[in-house]
Amino acid sequence: MPEVDERYVRQVQFPPIGPEGQRRLLESTAVLIGCGALGSTIADGLVRAGVGRLVIVDRDFVELNNLQRQMLFDEEDVLQQLPKAVAAARHLRKVNSTVAVEPIVTDVHAGNVQDLIRGADVVLDGTDNFETRYLINDACVAAGIPWVYGGVVAASGMSMTILPGQSACLRCVFREPPPPGSLPTCDVAGIISPIVRIIGGVEVSEALKILTGSGRPNRGLLSVEVWDLSFEVVELGGPSPDCPTCGRGEYPFLRAEAGTVAISLCGRSGVQVAPRPPVHLDLPALAERLRAVGQVTQNEFLLRFANEECDMAVFPDGRAIIKGTTDPAKARTLYARYIGG
Repeated sequence: MPEVDERYVRQVQFPPIGPEGQRRLLESTAVLIGCGALGSTIADGLVRAGVGRLVIVDRDFVELNNLQRQMLFDEEDVLQQLPKAVAAARHLRKVNSTVAVEPIVTDVHAGNVQDLIRGADVVLDGTDNFETRYLINDACVAAGIPWVYGGVVAASGMSMTILPGQSACLRCVFREPPPPGSLPTCDVAGIISPIVRIIGGVEVSEALKILTGSGRPNRGLLSVEVWDLSFEVVELGGPSPDCPTCGRGEYPFLRAEAGTVAISLCGRSGVQVAPRPPVHLDLPALAERLRAVGQVTQNEFLLRFANEECDMAVFPDGRAIIKGTTDPAKARTLYARYIGG
């Protein structure tokens, strides 16, 4: 077993963790899906606590408006147009070089989610959309892997911990994803950083309980409103026999019966368009072609293209984040026009 290092001495002095809990933590693997506001808080907490291996999966890149609430990033990351997973890994390795931090720049979908979470002891939600959360729920329940849900908007946040076969899952509580436009988003309601830190801290705490085998994970739905300072936990009990996932073993999101290839992004005016299955783009060749019709910048991770009609970031796996629209149909049209069918 790995030796407990001096950096964890205060954590080891906390009786529910102790030396044995710390050793378990050092041998564990956590997978973080999404590394924006919540995700960067979660990643920082887990790496400082000494999780042995952290896999960070994120599809996006760092922009200036992220810095107000996404604690791992700085202005240099914005200037370099770094993917969030890559920028996070670079910062986290300076915090704790003994943790294996593995950045994966990709979109999570039905075709890759099982591979991404394979071998995980816990999966953490740092995403910004319910479509991906329901996919994570399907994959984790099917694989028997615990996962922690979290979401924030404005000054409010929610979290629940899913222990497959023991606790309620996401579909036990919310049978179907909310219809588009039915819930407030960061674009409309905004967001403040204190609620991000609170819910992110709760997710880290839940992960520590699971990974160290100590304490009682949250079996309820936690709701927090930080501006008016209210906290509420609704007890949920065990798996519901009427739940399509827990009760009947149905995984429609994992089978890709639900989902789209164009997803509106929370927190800014933009749509991600992603081919299914992913493809491999020759970014230098694409850059040469696009220079005839707009401005192009490129690094090893992505290509940025802008003209009077659109502003997009294109990734090697064929994904494009198209700014300035929330209309999936328009985003698909622009993708076909400049990237191809």
